[in-house]
Amino acid sequence: MATKRIANQVHKQASRLLREGYIQQEPAWFRAVLDNPPLPLPARAPPSRTRFDTPSGAPLTAPADSKKTKPLPIKYVEDELRRQFFRDHPFEAFRQTTLVEGATVDTEHPIRGAQWRRLRQRGRNPSPEDAIRYAVNLYEHHDMDLSSAYASAVAQFRSLRAELEVARAVARSEAEHLGMEFGPSQVEITFAKEHKAFRTFQEAAAHDHTAETERKRWKAVVEREGRPDNWTKGQEYTRLWKEGVRPVYAPVFVEPQIKPEGLVTQEQATQKISAQADFMKVITA
Repeated sequence: MATKRIANQVHKQASRLLREGYIQQEPAWFRAVLDNPPLPLPARAPPSRTRFDTPSGAPLTAPADSKKTKPLPIKYVEDELRRQFFRDHPFEAFRQTTLVEGATVDTEHPIRGAQWRRLRQRGRNPSPEDAIRYAVNLYEHHDMDLSSAYASAVAQFRSLRAELEVARAVARSEAEHLGMEFGPSQVEITFAKEHKAFRTFQEAAAHDHTAETERKRWKAVVEREGRPDNWTKGQEYTRLWKEGVRPVYAPVFVEPQIKPEGLVTQEQATQKISAQADFMKVITA
């Protein structure tokens, strides 16, 4: 009857049997299991970790009496630097970038490690990831603390971006001086769309006002003075009548008429008639 072995002891027992000569040929699984050993006991317990991806101060292994099987959080140095970088430069997150993976993994830049002393060594237009990797490189290979490495990387990143902006502005000025005409920028296109949307609101409001005015076309227009609830019991009307001021009942919109004596509006014609003694035509000859 074969002896029952625990999973993480099988490859160790096979090594002893090979060493003593009980097994003449290595099993097909032997090398693969040596490269990727089974998890330690108890079952489902996470393996021991290193300081490479473990938060500072956290234990590398779970206590022996712990009943939790939850793995430790994974944390890299770049995570905190990346979080701080985009907190200091929020608009860098809006720059265009591609997330499409190629057929092969891009090889790492040849300038790295102790050779990478300046951010400019990897180009005049560094990306945020270049600045973060440069700060980590200073921290790991140039014996700098993390705060100083981040400050140096950010200062060089801003300097290179400023040089690039000045170079682009000068190139644009030279091109415009030589007769180049540039189209509208994305900001101008966005503003044009916004103004177009505003004009639709104004046109709709004007249309509603015109329709409302058309409905009130033939209503009397009374210009009130003072409070609308101030009733004079006809005294104001009598005073105006004695002074010879007659009311004008004209529509809101009246097209002027062209006569031989000139351009005569409806208001002028009404005032001319009201000025006559028999404006109501009640006196008979």
